[in-house]
Order: sequence, then structure tokens, then C-alpha cells
Amino acid sequence: MKTINGGTAVKGGYYLSKSNWEIFPVANDGEKLPGAASEHYVHVPTAAALALMPVLGGLMVVFLPFIGMYLTAKAVARPVAGMFGRSAQDLGATITPGWAPGAAHLTGKATGEKAAEEAKAEDPKLAELAREVEEKRKS
Repeated sequence: MKTINGGTAVKGGYYLSKSNWEIFPVANDGEKLPGAASEHYVHVPTAAALALMPVLGGLMVVFLPFIGMYLTAKAVARPVAGMFGRSAQDLGATITPGWAPGAAHLTGKATGEKAAEEAKAEDPKLAELAREVEEKRKS
């Protein structure tokens, strides 16, 4: 199928818009298709247009209630979701810890056994240095 852009002069017949699935009749040769050049059309034979129009109308009748329900649900859900979103942001801002460069927050706290093992595994030179620092702080 050949795609024709909007605003193009065409022969008479029926043309289906690809963007909104609407059939546009062109009465005389040389008339221009409606819409901008970015809109695309396909020439449809007359017999196919006559068969296609009731189908497109029937699809609109069938799906129009569902579209209405969707838009209503969306209109109701948007303010409710926004209300919860704002309160979640406010709560998150109050419980978020301050930024501490170099701090590891996901390491967990050492239990009694782990703390004892870490104390035993401590380097003697490091322990001596820590004692010196404590002595200098006290004086």
C-alpha cells in the first residue's frame, strides 16, 4: 500500500488516515488531503471503504464505554495517588539520615561474638597507637 502525506493533491476516492483511523472522501480529482504533511493516508477502494466504515463505527460503539470508564478511573486515581505521593515524600524526608561522607550504613552492628573476635584480631601496633592517642587526649 502506498502511503500519501497530508496536503497532497490526489485522485477522487476514499482515503484512510493512519493516525486516527478516519476515512476521508475526496470528491474530485486534484483535491488536497486534509492535515499536515506529517499525517499519512492510504487509498482505500470504494468497496473496502463501504465494508470498513460499519466496522470502524462498531468498534467505536463497543470500546467507547471502556474508554469512558478508563478516563473516569484515571481522573479519580490521579489526585489520590498524588496525595499519597506527597505524604510519602514528606515522610521520607523526615526519616532520611543525614549525609555522612565515608560512613557505611549497610554493614550492620557487630554482635557480642563478632566484637570479641574483632578485638582479638586487632593489630598490636594499632592498639599501642590508640593508647598513645588516648593518653595525649587526656593530657
